[in-house]
Amino acid sequence: MGWLVVLPLELVAAAITVRYWDTSTNPAAYVAIFYVLILAINFFGVKGYGEAEFFFSAVKVLAVCGFIILGIVLVCGGGPQGGYIGAKYWYDPGALRNGFKGLCSVFVTAAFAFGGTELVGLAAAEASNPRKSMPKAIKQVFWRITLFYVISLILVGMLVPYNSPELQASDGTARYSPFVIAIRNAGISGLPSVMNVVIMISVLSVGNSSVFGCSRTLVALANAGQAPQMLGYIDKRGRPLVAIVLQMTFGLICFSSASGKQGVIFDWLLALSGLSSLFSWGSICMCHIRFRRALSVKGRGTDELAFTSQAGLFGSWYGVILNSLVVIAQFWIALFPIGGSPNAYDFFETYLSVFVILAFWLGHKIWKRNWKIFIRAKDLDVDTGRRELDLDLLKQELAEERAVLASKPLYYRFYRTLC
Repeated sequence: MGWLVVLPLELVAAAITVRYWDTSTNPAAYVAIFYVLILAINFFGVKGYGEAEFFFSAVKVLAVCGFIILGIVLVCGGGPQGGYIGAKYWYDPGALRNGFKGLCSVFVTAAFAFGGTELVGLAAAEASNPRKSMPKAIKQVFWRITLFYVISLILVGMLVPYNSPELQASDGTARYSPFVIAIRNAGISGLPSVMNVVIMISVLSVGNSSVFGCSRTLVALANAGQAPQMLGYIDKRGRPLVAIVLQMTFGLICFSSASGKQGVIFDWLLALSGLSSLFSWGSICMCHIRFRRALSVKGRGTDELAFTSQAGLFGSWYGVILNSLVVIAQFWIALFPIGGSPNAYDFFETYLSVFVILAFWLGHKIWKRNWKIFIRAKDLDVDTGRRELDLDLLKQELAEERAVLASKPLYYRFYRTLC
């Protein structure tokens, strides 16, 4: 559900971004251009998706690296306006607006921003050698989030106070992106438009990835008997055409931006997508816990797994507990919104995703007529989908790979552990 919602959400966001330069043209015109572009990319199959994402990623990485360098210079007072900034905005007006409740209020937005890393797992199904490529890709996700996401957010927090008039603008245009505000406040001309282009490219990248992720997930659900079989159709070029058409049909919601209520539409779509990311990751963590439990009950170990999570079961339990706490915190925010009294509009805007997920769950139970809630660990299937069916050969190959790694210098082993 999350990926279905992301496409129209990002297309609306892209149209809002363009308003930085053009406020007179109907947003639906730009939405149509972006819609056709993403449709064309995904009909080229995995190769088209990969080439497009390579370009998008290169632009994003260069832009974020440049912003980090620029941000450090500006924080230290090296901008055209001069003056040391440091962490003064963390003291005045403060680091957290509305205290702990304000922090809880942005959990959905943060969940949406962090969503998408599960695409690494989806890509494993189409990788030529996932046993080699996936461990590296998964480790690199952590470093990319830390370096490109967390550091850039810290710098934005240092450069833009939460009470900035531009940040609190009511029309929701991309002119008020904190990255753009940070550069504008420094008095650098021309660069805000460049950063806005990067924001637009990033938005299109997420929309493009949503089509890839959603279509592959729908195929997997169809193959597992949890969705209509027609969604599992894949043509000779490896394209899940029916699933892509369904995703793009749902994406037509983006044309509602022509009503002039882009901000309202964006908020409701974000509410649907953000919380669904929390449920997805909570489910992934629980699946890992149950999978490891099933292996243990069957007398099997992790030595037959090509890759194991570095955080192990602790990481999955941590994820389940933290995601549950965030959902509870969102219920608190939905019931008692900041600066207002309890009302139905704010409640459903914040918590709508929960009811939609429950409706899908109940619908699936009714459709399948399977009311079993819990499957015992000894009855779980832990082998369907394996590429390496000869476990003895796999264990031997893994042991040889570990022996080769152990023979390498310390610095190389340290690098491979991290990356």
